[in-house]
Amino acid sequence: MKNKRGWIRIVEAMVAILLIAGFLVIVLDNSRNGDSNISKKVYVTENAILREIQLNDTYRDYILSVDNSVEFESFNLNLKEHINSRIPNYLNCTSKICDYEYDSVCDIDSSEENIYARSVMIAVNSDEYNPKILKIFCWTF
Repeated sequence: MKNKRGWIRIVEAMVAILLIAGFLVIVLDNSRNGDSNISKKVYVTENAILREIQLNDTYRDYILSVDNSVEFESFNLNLKEHINSRIPNYLNCTSKICDYEYDSVCDIDSSEENIYARSVMIAVNSDEYNPKILKIFCWTF
């Protein structure tokens, strides 16, 4: 009789361990999905901003006229306002225009842990071929 009670206790302990492990797996999996949902939102936002700029002739002409690399603080006021107006409240973003031929590594110095970056090449307008890269960098706070 006592021998059966021991085995029942062992089975109960194993079931308890499996229930706790299953609960932890579900909780950890849900937290990871939250991060990927944020990254999807950020990438959709960045792509939308870049597409609008890419299709606007005024912004294209400005970007193609820039010499070498330009930081966001030195952007044309209209372009800077357009980018800032499209950024949601949960993001901080900056941009950079880089010359494709001289500055092929278009990057920023930042201490942020997770930076989401997207870029678009703007290469030609009706007058000239002068490839530039417009890159947008965003992070959550």
